[in-house]
Amino acid sequence: MKRTALFPGSFDPFTAGHLNILRRALTMFDEVVVAIGVNQDKKGFYDNGARQDIILQATRDLPGVRVIEYDGLTIDVCRRLGIRHIVRGVRNMLDFETERSIADANRRLAPEIETIIIPTAQEFAHISSSAVRDLLKHHGDTSMFVPEGVVLPDIDA
Repeated sequence: MKRTALFPGSFDPFTAGHLNILRRALTMFDEVVVAIGVNQDKKGFYDNGARQDIILQATRDLPGVRVIEYDGLTIDVCRRLGIRHIVRGVRNMLDFETERSIADANRRLAPEIETIIIPTAQEFAHISSSAVRDLLKHHGDTSMFVPEGVVLPDIDA
């Protein structure tokens, strides 16, 4: 039986820290579905097409990765796809407490779906999508914050 997990997030943009979590999740699961969440109330930095392109660049050599977009509750996507595990990454205790609260709520709503929280490797703990966005806005060098070989789209385009 194929073991599949959902790795949801905004991934705006996908960072080296996200890739670290994804690689480690692939040691536990045969397939990881990277699910780009759509929030109708927020305008993202990159549109979902650009986010998907970035993730595909970062994962082109990784077997077992699929990328989708979704709108709505994460547990509803899991149910629709027959996925029983959600993977979430954390950088610090603040992230952990937030993710734990979400996992607890999801468990109440969908007890058949389990959340796996993976702490990022220490060398990536300082990386956040918001820091990468800030660097991009100020034309800084993002190369050490995004996966090797990923070219971020120009924000001025």
